[in-house]
Amino acid sequence: MRLGTLALALAAVLAVTGCSGPAPAATSTPAATDEAPDFPADTATALQTALDSTRGDEFAGVIARVITPDGTWTGTSGAAAPDGDTPPAPDDRTRIGSLTKTMTATILLQLVEEGLVSLDDPISQYVPDSPNGAATLRQLADMTSGIPSYSLDPDWEAMYFGDPFRVFTTQELVDAARTLPVVGAPGEVWQYSNTNYVLLGMVIEQVLEQPIADVFAERLFEPLNMADTVYPGGSASIDEPHLVGLTNQRNPAGAPEDATEWSPSFGSTAGEVVSTLDDLTVWAHALFTGEGVLDEETQQLRRDSILSSPPPNDAESGYGLGWGERADGWWGHSGTIPGFTTSVFHSYDQDATIVVVANTDVPLASGDIPAPAVFEALAAALG
Repeated sequence: MRLGTLALALAAVLAVTGCSGPAPAATSTPAATDEAPDFPADTATALQTALDSTRGDEFAGVIARVITPDGTWTGTSGAAAPDGDTPPAPDDRTRIGSLTKTMTATILLQLVEEGLVSLDDPISQYVPDSPNGAATLRQLADMTSGIPSYSLDPDWEAMYFGDPFRVFTTQELVDAARTLPVVGAPGEVWQYSNTNYVLLGMVIEQVLEQPIADVFAERLFEPLNMADTVYPGGSASIDEPHLVGLTNQRNPAGAPEDATEWSPSFGSTAGEVVSTLDDLTVWAHALFTGEGVLDEETQQLRRDSILSSPPPNDAESGYGLGWGERADGWWGHSGTIPGFTTSVFHSYDQDATIVVVANTDVPLASGDIPAPAVFEALAAALG
């Protein structure tokens, strides 16, 4: 979550928004524990070149994984810490920012599957003081609720950067959004809003009568054996080993600063999770197949959720229930939070998955965000 610029970053990565006809059958991409053949040497060389050339000398380190029917490739470039020389490792923890939304949306769909909620329920049924209370849970999840994002408000942003170690409650985040004008009537406009996913987290907690950290653990992380993935619940600590993340968001014209232990609580169920490349590989398999998290019907519902309107959604690319489909056929999401960027995408046509973790959110000279830029280069290298 790159605060005010997050929506622009996501739009660039997803080419955001549209649908391209009926969804094909579920992918057969291997899970992280499957045996895989050796990756073709020439493709591995092209991927490493793409990784190194995209990083250049612009940021400290990146680690990426590419999974195809030909095998699995993992590559690193640079270091896990700005002043170190140890390469990033697959078990290094990192903050995943808005990739958290793919998890929140999955839990929402589990509740739909279990008959505990309906996507057509208005948010006011669960959070009576929500902005645009008539907006449905589906509209919150696909960003057509018209509910403003607290993190796009300059005054809120200034407050956060004034004390990035502050712990926010979910109610404080929603209260901040309530002071802002709504974007439009539900269903009439599309705007990426972190408030939507904070509210969905509140719905999940209310329906299950459990702390959200426990819900994430019991419904996702433990069943999928994502042992190094946690929902911090407001804690700024991050267990070793971990990447050291740099940001320039507080002072774009100055030197980047260490944001590793800034509080992630402002992200809540829109962006708070900590994970690793290894665990994100497991998550990618679950996300793109539904295996272990959703039944086939519900996974198909998610596949069919990609919007073709309102703009910027169109007939070629769009956003749906916690993920997007790009015009080039890659499905997934990116995440940005001060100090860290991530991307997880899958091509159903190529049966290929790309996972990228970078230890900075400082834009490249081109203006691109690090992990999404690396994803673009790796996707191009795959052909």
